[in-house]
Amino acid sequence: MVALIFLVLNLISSLFKPRSRLEAENAALRHQLIVLQRKVRGRVEFTNSDRLFFIQLYRWFPSILKTITIIRPATLVRWHRAGFRRYWRWKSRNLGGRPPIGAELRALIRRMSIENVLWGAPRIQGELLKLGFTVAQSTVAKYMVRNAGPSDQRWSTFLRNHAPHIAAMDLFETHTICFIQLYVLVIVRLDRRELVWINVTTHPTAEWIAQQITEAFPWNEAPRYLIRDRDAIFGAAVTRRLRAMGIRDKPIAPGSPWQNGYAERLIGTIRRECVDHMIVFGEAHLRRILGEFAAYYNKVRVHRSLDMDARSIGGLKTLATSDHDLFLAAFITNIAEPEFSAHTGQK
Repeated sequence: MVALIFLVLNLISSLFKPRSRLEAENAALRHQLIVLQRKVRGRVEFTNSDRLFFIQLYRWFPSILKTITIIRPATLVRWHRAGFRRYWRWKSRNLGGRPPIGAELRALIRRMSIENVLWGAPRIQGELLKLGFTVAQSTVAKYMVRNAGPSDQRWSTFLRNHAPHIAAMDLFETHTICFIQLYVLVIVRLDRRELVWINVTTHPTAEWIAQQITEAFPWNEAPRYLIRDRDAIFGAAVTRRLRAMGIRDKPIAPGSPWQNGYAERLIGTIRRECVDHMIVFGEAHLRRILGEFAAYYNKVRVHRSLDMDARSIGGLKTLATSDHDLFLAAFITNIAEPEFSAHTGQK
């Protein structure tokens, strides 16, 4: 009796359904019968054409879910979503486009964006064009690191921006074959660790150091700051000379040699690679050897702080030949590494 009532109700409701909807439901019922007739035993097996038929019919008439009985509605919806994913995967496939850029260029774009937080994609693209890399602005924007703003500048970038205006100096001592103490003054620029001046004396005074500073820095090339320790040898004559040259004196804190790390590291390099491998005969001998080492240090020697690059600056500017004749200079140029190694025994 209940089934008869449902049949009468369905017949009445079918009078108000569109004809296309009725035909879609009939097509779904007929295809289900075809699938069941194809069944041998066990669960019903669907072919790809069966799935495509039900999916397309579902896209046109979603109401057919009420007439499907051999599969669950959730299964039909899952088939439809899987087909949609495959369709868009096919539609968005790679059709060629721009050739991919190399890993080295990607690393260069990333490094330029990190070290120059104020540069955008157009600026980096322009710099790359100067270097001979033809790359689109959208590609640069894709691989550059996003920065929040100028506040993201690191201490390493800050110090590197100010290093060209800073120099450092320090004294160290060594002994001759007759146990005579010799004092060596070194002055180094922090930008590319250029050894701009080195000289030797037996009796360092403030006036002597002031004269060395004058010889090391021409008036138009003087740094803005000069770092030194608080040794008493750097007396009033030194501070007056620095003030006259427009250089700001920056003594380090007492007992803090690490604050003058560039000069201390340079002195350690001179000891390890030069002075510790020879016996000094006298002041003139040490001055000549240190002059050759300075040219080697500035022109040939590679440095980890410069990414294993040589400075290639052109050697030491001048080297005073005596305490009394400071204007007679020995220009040391074109000192190759094998020539210096012959003096130190290093290879």
